[in-house]
Amino acid sequence: MRLGRIASPDGVAFVSLEDSENGVIAKEIAEHPFGTPTFTGRSWPLADVRLLAPILASKVICIGKNYAAHAAEMGGEAPADPVIFIKPNTSIIGPEVPIVRPPSSERVDFEGELAVVIGRPCKDISAAKAADVILGYTVANDVTARDQQAIDVQWTRAKGYDTFCPLGPWIETDFDPSDVELVTELDGVVKQRSRTSLMLHDIGEIVEWISRVMTLLPGDVILTGTPEGIGPMVAGQRVSVTVSGLGTLTNPVVDKP
Repeated sequence: MRLGRIASPDGVAFVSLEDSENGVIAKEIAEHPFGTPTFTGRSWPLADVRLLAPILASKVICIGKNYAAHAAEMGGEAPADPVIFIKPNTSIIGPEVPIVRPPSSERVDFEGELAVVIGRPCKDISAAKAADVILGYTVANDVTARDQQAIDVQWTRAKGYDTFCPLGPWIETDFDPSDVELVTELDGVVKQRSRTSLMLHDIGEIVEWISRVMTLLPGDVILTGTPEGIGPMVAGQRVSVTVSGLGTLTNPVVDKP
């Protein structure tokens, strides 16, 4: 199932996105998309609504240096265990919402990533059972104030600005994340191209590692790491992240007035 969240003339709703003879139809889900969704009977052509970030997360947990080539470009060794950090849920934006560069940073970078969306509360889940607690997968951009990341001992400021976690365009529940292509483009020029099979720690390992530390709740998002090729964005540019089989997440870049 392809799950989304939309703004329509009737308000904000979770929806199932389904193909039809007349294009994609957004069918309203009652309450939330977890478990077995029930439908209200209302629907809209996708062309008549606006896609929002597909989920409301209580937290966004990220994996650092999960591709060896990215660890190398950052000047360090690949870590033996997953390195985790958190972005606030206030950093989440949806497709086509501007990424706002703060005046306090001179370099704001893109980091294209595959994202996992949790579907059930879980704690101390094993890697073998991780798939049982996953709702689905979406596309993410772990936007980073790179100069501030270099200055600070930890990464909260550099990763936590409002608009620094674009997500979307939707969630695919029936998706195999083990070996898919990930591409990031800036103004149509490819900057990152890799495959998820090159992750140092796979999805099961990541969910197990994080759930040993904290309880994961429905809607929580895990960013699985970015490959090599990270780079800066400036106002007026457009950044797109594509995960094969999921879709493309595009956002314009602006400076904060």
